[in-house]
Amino acid sequence: MQIYLDHNATTPPAPGVVDAVCRVLRDTQGNPSSIHAPGQQARAVLDDARRRVATLIGARASDLVLTGSGTEADNLAIRGAVEALHTSGRRHLMTTAIEHEAVLATCGAMEARGWRVTRLPVDCSGIVTPAALAAALHENPDTGLVSVMHANNEVGTLQPIAELAALARTHGAWFHTDAVQTVGKVPVSVDALGVDMLSLSGHKFGGPKGTGALWVRRGIRLVAQQTGGKQERLRRAGTENVAGLAGLGVAAAYARATLQVHAPAVAARRDRLERTLLDGVPGAHVNGATESRVPNTTNISFDGVEAELLVIALDLEGIGVSTGSACSSGSLEPSHVLTAMGLSAARARTSLRFSLGADTTDADLDAVIGRIPALVDKLRRLNQTAAAVGGRR
Repeated sequence: MQIYLDHNATTPPAPGVVDAVCRVLRDTQGNPSSIHAPGQQARAVLDDARRRVATLIGARASDLVLTGSGTEADNLAIRGAVEALHTSGRRHLMTTAIEHEAVLATCGAMEARGWRVTRLPVDCSGIVTPAALAAALHENPDTGLVSVMHANNEVGTLQPIAELAALARTHGAWFHTDAVQTVGKVPVSVDALGVDMLSLSGHKFGGPKGTGALWVRRGIRLVAQQTGGKQERLRRAGTENVAGLAGLGVAAAYARATLQVHAPAVAARRDRLERTLLDGVPGAHVNGATESRVPNTTNISFDGVEAELLVIALDLEGIGVSTGSACSSGSLEPSHVLTAMGLSAARARTSLRFSLGADTTDADLDAVIGRIPALVDKLRRLNQTAAAVGGRR
């Protein structure tokens, strides 16, 4: 039996999602842009999905752009905003050193095209302080956009988004947050956060892969990044994935209905896993904030053990975990998140991310807790033997 503790990479479908996708694929053949009855049936499916997702984040449905992923939503927010601001003279944007590649690479692409980019530092907990942003805004009065993730995908740290967004607003800058790792896990309200744009991804909270959305505050003008038809109020050309987005709507409704029950239960299991591993494995350390974080995530380093080897060893035992972002899997470089937090490259390479879900059971945790100490000890001894052999050559 596979024990899956990699929910930050992707989640299993929420109840009702697969049925919704299959039903729409079978019964709804129309193009939602068509004015005939089959087309309007498809449009009704999209409208319902849009309303459900908007309700989850406390937004108006008409302000939501349905996309093909969280990455597309991030790209539309950043590229669309900075291109819209081009004639204003605000050709500076800010992000953080710990963003997902969807944001970092997009900011890098804008930098290559002539925009100036500041990558804000974080403290040892992975938090961007309001003081750091205030200082950077003071030094760069031409800042047009600030993009800071709501929660980090590797360590789970929650950022003080409301404070950061308020600071950006006082300097006349728009504020975008990548909320891919928070929507469906913690309560998210666009008004409470005070942001101008917010990205989300369906498969991070039980929806289908290939679905996402970008919420855009009214008054924020974006330059569309796909040219073509007039879908999504001219903000995202291309026929919408009606079946997948129907599943996204079901997942959003399920997350909203169960969040208050699932979040504390998941947090309690996460805390038990973390506490037991720290007590039972010498040289184990938690990376990131232990208070201000999403309820399902812990990042733990095990001294003297290459994390990639531990991931493989656990996989052979039927346990799925990761070393960090799935989008960086296979990279030989240490985690940019952990090194930005001040961890050495050596320690970053010994770190595992455990991300639980509502379907994680106490029995699952018992199995993980029962296997990790012995595996860590075995890998350490192998490492010491290899080092001794190498030293004699």
